[in-house]
Amino acid sequence: MKKNKSQFIKEKQIAYTGNTITIPVEVFETAESKEEIEDWLLAHDPEFIKRMRKAKADMDAGKGITLEEVKKKLCIK
Repeated sequence: MKKNKSQFIKEKQIAYTGNTITIPVEVFETAESKEEIEDWLLAHDPEFIKRMRKAKADMDAGKGITLEEVKKKLCIK
């Protein structure tokens, strides 16, 4: 993973056109996979956090659907 981190960061900077992402050195150096960096990015993304809070509030208010309903909609047994 270490040799691919700089390329990964360049890709992420391109993906967020016009924005610079600052990742603490500790996170960058200790991440064992690209997924760990992606998890960190999501955990610090205000829009993602907002969407997750809304989803939780909807679930708490009974607005969610069950796993069985999801499976039925997606034709999964």
